[in-house]
This record gives sequence, structure tokens and C-alpha cells, in this order.
Amino acid sequence: MKELNWKKAIIAGIIGTILFDIVGFLFTGQWWDIPGLLGQKTGLGFVYGIFGHYGNGILLAILYTAIAPHLWGPYWVRPLIFVTAETIALVWLFMLPLLGAGVAGINQSPMTPVVTLLRHFAFALPLIFWVNQEFINPPKQAKATA
Repeated sequence: MKELNWKKAIIAGIIGTILFDIVGFLFTGQWWDIPGLLGQKTGLGFVYGIFGHYGNGILLAILYTAIAPHLWGPYWVRPLIFVTAETIALVWLFMLPLLGAGVAGINQSPMTPVVTLLRHFAFALPLIFWVNQEFINPPKQAKATA
């Protein structure tokens, strides 16, 4: 069994969350809309929202890195499958209804499902181009000599 590269997963989670936020800014015109919402809904403030948002991104990247070798399909498709499943299960069917936006956020706007999926596709970019490189081109290990 392959050992998890924690450093790579954590950095990919941070970079992916930054990309997620950039795409969100392009669509909504608001920077850090998710941390603001998290801080407001929990009553713990904006700083908590930032740490919660980026902590979630790091946890998702760690989870992907751990299960990626066991997913099916080409390596570049695996992160897209992962973030699509995560978006549907955790965002569309759990988080958005919990926030009162309805399933997939459709009560908020007909574009919410599209925007949430595009943001998560942006999150997947470091998983595709950086984390997956470890599975495609595993590091060479020195052979033991007798």
C-alpha cells in the first residue's frame, strides 16, 4: 500500500481552495463569499469562516489523495469524478438545502448548480496536475544491494 503524501495533499488543498475562490469571484463579484457565509451562519465570525473554508479544502484534498489510487478511469478524470460526487452529495443535497437555498441551490438561482460545480472543477486542477503526478510517475526507490 502506498503512503499518503501529506505535504502534497495539504498544499493541493490550499491551492485548490484559492482557485475555487477565484472562480467564485469571477461569477459572484465577491471575494471569500463562502468564508463570510460560514462565519455568519455559525456566529463565529469571518476569521473562523476562512479557517473553516480552507480547512475543508485541505480535508477534501487529503481524502482525494488517499482514495485516488482506488478510483476508476484515467488519472485526469479521477479528480473530476471525486469533486462531482462531492458537490452533488455534500453541497447540492446537504449544504445548500441546510442553508435554505433548496436542493442544488435552485431556490437561490438557476445558475447556482452550475457555479458550484465549476468552482469545484477549479478546485480539482491541482489534484489533476500535481497530486496525480505521483500516481502516474511514482518516485524511483533505490534498490537494496546484497
